[in-house]
Amino acid sequence: MRLQKFLASSGIASRRKSEDFIKEGIVKVNGEVITEMGYKVDPEKDEITIRDKIVNIKEKYIYVLLNKPTGYITTASDQFNRKKVTDLVKLPYRLFPVGRLDYNTSGLLLLTNDGELTFKLTHPKFKVEKTYIAKVEGKPSEEEKKAFENGLRIEDYVTSPAKLKIIKEEQQNSIIEVKIREGKNRQVRKMCEAIGHPVISLKRVAMGEIKLGKLPLSEWRYLNIEELQYLKKI
Repeated sequence: MRLQKFLASSGIASRRKSEDFIKEGIVKVNGEVITEMGYKVDPEKDEITIRDKIVNIKEKYIYVLLNKPTGYITTASDQFNRKKVTDLVKLPYRLFPVGRLDYNTSGLLLLTNDGELTFKLTHPKFKVEKTYIAKVEGKPSEEEKKAFENGLRIEDYVTSPAKLKIIKEEQQNSIIEVKIREGKNRQVRKMCEAIGHPVISLKRVAMGEIKLGKLPLSEWRYLNIEELQYLKKI
């Protein structure tokens, strides 16, 4: 990053005023006065000062909603070189997915560089409800629905109370709405399998009051003011 751009990004002054500071000889990088206008710095490694006071880049929080398609992973790297959700959001920031959507699951995924918010949205104690629409084999009975809602033993844990509503019955399958407050690995799929109705397709449509709406597949948008105000209250 060019030195004058770093100074402007730190909130110290405008780009033009930052250039004036460099010309005046009051800017140092690692203790050395820099007057070269195109001088490159690495904010993570270099110590930049103005009048011997350390300058830190002002952190800008970014909040993005992506309609994740299937066939993308939500981790930063993958040994199989599969496509990543971060490939779909072309921004000059290092963003991280809030929780996970597995490879074969589509829908709402938040990405941000706000670590505190990520913690709140993914930790069970904050009870942020996540809503999914699933196509499953067969039709869940009332007994199976009740077991699903009361908690199921999945491997080494018992799921928290959940909600299951049948939206549509097809000839051999059903469309259901599932609401959970946890986010364990492949949890919705495992819960549906546990009651004998494996998932055919799965899509997340809401996280708390944040809704996917009509955002096209593979597209993203910034969160609006109302959505950000909701998140800040969590």
